[in-house]
Amino acid sequence: MDLLIFDMDGVLIDVTKSYRRTIQRTIDLYLETCLGFQKSRRDLITSEDISLFKSAGGFNNDWDLTSGLLLYVLSISGIPPSHRLKRFSSIHEVILHLKAASSTFRFRMESLVSRKKVSPFVDQVKSSGGGLAGVRRVLGTFWDGWVYRSGEIDEGNVIKRIFQEIYLGKQFASHYGLQPLFYRGQGYYLQERLLIPRKVLAVLRRTLRMGIASGRPRFEAELALKRFHLTSYFDSVVTLDECREEEDRLFLSARRRVKLTKPHPYSISRVVREIGLIRPSCGYVGDVVDDMVATRRARKALDILAIGFLPGTKKDRTIEESLWGAGADIVVRNPEELLETVKFL
Repeated sequence: MDLLIFDMDGVLIDVTKSYRRTIQRTIDLYLETCLGFQKSRRDLITSEDISLFKSAGGFNNDWDLTSGLLLYVLSISGIPPSHRLKRFSSIHEVILHLKAASSTFRFRMESLVSRKKVSPFVDQVKSSGGGLAGVRRVLGTFWDGWVYRSGEIDEGNVIKRIFQEIYLGKQFASHYGLQPLFYRGQGYYLQERLLIPRKVLAVLRRTLRMGIASGRPRFEAELALKRFHLTSYFDSVVTLDECREEEDRLFLSARRRVKLTKPHPYSISRVVREIGLIRPSCGYVGDVVDDMVATRRARKALDILAIGFLPGTKKDRTIEESLWGAGADIVVRNPEELLETVKFL
């Protein structure tokens, strides 16, 4: 093997207490702050719920995943349908509208915990194509008017605004030039830890070129690379920003909108192109369905293996089976097993 490419979240970085907790907290804050739901003493959304949604495919973007989970929760909440989003010029107007529209309802998040039947719902989403589009095919548009998830972070995108405030904490104001509206604590990114030790990366680096193809925004990818001193190990890092820039370029030139984030193979192929090896033998290490699907699609142009990664905490058979089902060639369970496997490829 000449080149090994890594996903970041769930492979290089443990995000169970950062991105995953951010998803959970975003849904709680949206329901409490914008729609007046009473708090629950138990987690409304669990880590297992998030893993199940990820296994449906099409949820490489955590903002979409958060929106999909919220739409599902609202569908079982008893809140009346609201089909259409209204247009507002500021996020403050959106919040006021949601508070006013929901002011006559009284819902308790506690009651939703016992109503959830996530696994059969996810099966329906998967058979409907996965992702947020699959959620909306299953649910219809009945609850779309309650979930403000589009547009800019300072205009109408309440989901992204809450999510970014929680994940970035004190970094939010300096990065976006905006004051937080929903959350003022420490950023959840500080709860992340390294999954693959630097000593393992150093051993791999002696014989391989390495890159990263991640769905993170560039700023958040660089936060982790700098914090864990990883920059020197990787020759190319492709993020959500590069995918979006290419999407915009294609739209301007061809007047058609194409989504290039995983499971599209663009980020993987771009890493290979940026590193510049001629016909390299490659591997892509990922932890979710979209990673395996993207690798499989990349095979049209590349000699590449799909390597599923299930670190010690991920022992759920459903997750492993979803990786094999999505096209994994190999599944490894820890960094040492990855190191041993790569030696023989």
